[in-house]
Amino acid sequence: MDNHMIAVVGAGTMGHGISQVAAQHGYEVLMWDAAPGVVERAIGIIGDRLAKQVAAGKLPESERQQTLKRLVPVTRWDDLASASLAIEAVLEVMEVKKEVFQELDRVLPADALLATNTSSLSITEIAKVTRRPGQVLGMHFFNPAPVMKLVELVRGEETRDDVVQRAETFAHSIGKETVVVQKDTPGFIVNRVLMPLFIEAMRILEEGIASAEDIDKAVKLGLNHPMGPLTLADLTGLDVDLHVMDYLYDEFHDDRFAAPMVLRRLVRAGHYGRKTGRGFYRYS
Repeated sequence: MDNHMIAVVGAGTMGHGISQVAAQHGYEVLMWDAAPGVVERAIGIIGDRLAKQVAAGKLPESERQQTLKRLVPVTRWDDLASASLAIEAVLEVMEVKKEVFQELDRVLPADALLATNTSSLSITEIAKVTRRPGQVLGMHFFNPAPVMKLVELVRGEETRDDVVQRAETFAHSIGKETVVVQKDTPGFIVNRVLMPLFIEAMRILEEGIASAEDIDKAVKLGLNHPMGPLTLADLTGLDVDLHVMDYLYDEFHDDRFAAPMVLRRLVRAGHYGRKTGRGFYRYS
């Protein structure tokens, strides 16, 4: 990037994961969240995570302290004005993202890049609320961001080539591998492949063909996946999975993306499964 200062908007799971990775690679990170206290809690989570690495002998204590110093809580939009890149990681709701991008467009320098961490929403539609649609793109990190190597770079209809190149350079500078999604299509690459896998595994469970344990075991051992689809769906968050499936179905009108009833029942019952690995195992 043009300087070593970036902004991360949203300090939830993805936001603080992205912030940690950038800070560990030498970037000063301006962290903003609409909810009071969320940024401070996020920095505490990062500190605890890094402390475990120190205790395991994987990270020097001095590096932990330097990383934490690079995380800067801010409370006003204008506090982000020094960043050369802003990465938005707020709720997966189009209207919320548009409001964020309008503010980022207002306060960031004219040559700054505006990126969204959306996993499926239209980059082009988000970019239209700014005065710089050519400098807006998707940078889709994966959870957990400090561990997962991939970033999907997604072009909107007006995203410039040099903007993609700058985003790619930044991603590589924080240790990530990239793929470029050339067309702004719902689900991009990963979710477009992953959601039908989730859906078919859920349908097999729903039809009583096999247990959750055996479905996951079959995929792990038969396809050499590191994690079964039902466990991965639980980890992602069943409410998030349902939201993405419904969005893809609305966009494509294709039964490949029609969410199974078992998923709707679990979400309605509050069994989101996130980080527990028990959503579908509870069902079975």
